[in-house]
This record gives sequence, C-alpha cells and structure tokens, in this order.
Amino acid sequence: MQAAAAGFALGLSLIVAIGAQNAFVLRQGLRREHVLPVVLVCALSDAVLIAAGVAGFGMLATHLPGLETAMRWLGACFLTWYGARTLRAALRGGGALRAEAAPGHGSLRRVLLTCLALTWLNPHVYLDTVMLLGAISAQYDSRLHFGLGAVTASLLFFFALGFGARLLAPVFARPVAWRVLDLVIGLTMWLIAVKLLLG
Repeated sequence: MQAAAAGFALGLSLIVAIGAQNAFVLRQGLRREHVLPVVLVCALSDAVLIAAGVAGFGMLATHLPGLETAMRWLGACFLTWYGARTLRAALRGGGALRAEAAPGHGSLRRVLLTCLALTWLNPHVYLDTVMLLGAISAQYDSRLHFGLGAVTASLLFFFALGFGARLLAPVFARPVAWRVLDLVIGLTMWLIAVKLLLG
C-alpha cells in the first residue's frame, strides 16, 4: 500500500500541472465532444509510459548498479528545479487555464490525432513519466504497486477533468485557484526531492 500511495501521489503531482494536454481535455469536456475517447487515449498513453518506466528502469538498474543512485540524484535535482518553477508561478500568479485556446476541433479522427500529438510529442512526458517515475519506483520493493498507483492517479485525473469540466472550469478560470494548486504541487515536489536525497 505504501508503494501504491507513493505512486499515486507522485503521478498525480506530475500530471495536474497546467499544460496543453490538460487544456485540450478540459476544452473537450466543456464542449461535450468525444470526451470518452479523449480521456481513454490520455489515460492509456500514460499507462503505457508508466509501465515502460517502471519495468524498463528496473531491468536497467539490475545491469548497471550505479544507475539507481545517479537517477535518484538527477531526479532530486529535477524535482527541486520543477518545484521552484512551480512555486515561482504561484508567487507571480496571473495564470488561468483557457480551454478555448487549445487546438483541435471537429471529427473524432482529428480530435484523437491532436490528443495523441499533445501526449506523445511532448518531450517532458518522457522525463517525467518514464525516467522520473521509473527511477523512484526502484526504491520500492513492489514496483508493480507503485506503477499501479501512478496509473490509477492518471486514470482518475483524466476522467475527472474530462467529465467534470463544467464544474472545474469556473474555478480554474480564476488565477487564484492555479496559484493554490501550483503552491501545493511545488511543495510536494520538494518533499519528494528531499525523500530521494535521504533515501
């Protein structure tokens, strides 16, 4: 359960940050247009990336003994930087999620192609989901439970965002909501970085 909870917390922290993919999912939810296919594509893509990270990193770590330590330190550095950037965004404020600014419109094919591009052509997804989650999962005896926790967080988030868009949009249209969210995300990243360095 500890590994699953850690995977869930880290997966949710990484995915909640404002980005083009989340704006696109929110937009589709507001329009009530192809919501189920969009959230399934996002969640399944995340599941594949998380599985690749957890399984692939675990196999590499057994062949390269120093890799886990190196990735732990790199992960801590990245999380420290990511947390600082997010906390700076919280202090500056002014950010609001504009669903109407997201690209894509119309047919199911076009919507899904846009969704796939926003997911798989984002370079940060490979660092966050594959490398970072994979490295942190190596600290737990049950990498499987860690990965399942992260996959569950992704699944719940995308379904909540897509189908709860009408409820969430008025809240996150206000910059103060994103400031609070950025503050929570930034502090979470720093706590995880400290745990990586200590553990």
